[in-house]
Amino acid sequence: MPMDTKPNQNQSPFVRPSSAQSSAKAASAAPLSKPTPSARPVMQSMSSKRGVSGITVVLVLLVMIALGIGVGYGASLVSANTGTTIVPQALNPNAPVKGKIYGNGDPTVFKDTAEGVLKNGGIDGEGQYHLVRPGGDSQNVYMTSSTVDLSKFMGQKVKVWGETQAAQHAGWLMDVGRVEVE
Repeated sequence: MPMDTKPNQNQSPFVRPSSAQSSAKAASAAPLSKPTPSARPVMQSMSSKRGVSGITVVLVLLVMIALGIGVGYGASLVSANTGTTIVPQALNPNAPVKGKIYGNGDPTVFKDTAEGVLKNGGIDGEGQYHLVRPGGDSQNVYMTSSTVDLSKFMGQKVKVWGETQAAQHAGWLMDVGRVEVE
């Protein structure tokens, strides 16, 4: 009997003969035994499984985007109202150093001084920041600065030197030229 160079397709459990091959073999060979009903094909169709609909994916993405915008907006409102930053001072390499003086180093240029905790916000359009001092709101010093970025000192106890300005609503309005972190 000559050796067949083709692999026998009936021996592999992964290859099934086509209907044309099986009918040709059935006519030329002895009848094969019927496969048992418990035998399942190895390859199964995936089309019967249900996936997530496109509408569900779009709705989930829209909800995630809305939540992200809402959280960012809420954090910005809290930061603007309280004068705090999201990055802690200890992790911020640009954070002001205690005892260091910022701005004009000459104390004779700015003769007025005040001490307190720097907060964001002026009063009735006067000042961008204010110092909270003991004695209540009437003792606050409202400030602007043309030389020092006061936003770096938010929430910190500072001593400021500046020049008192005329004000209509603020009890004390100062143009700050020098800041020392206490």
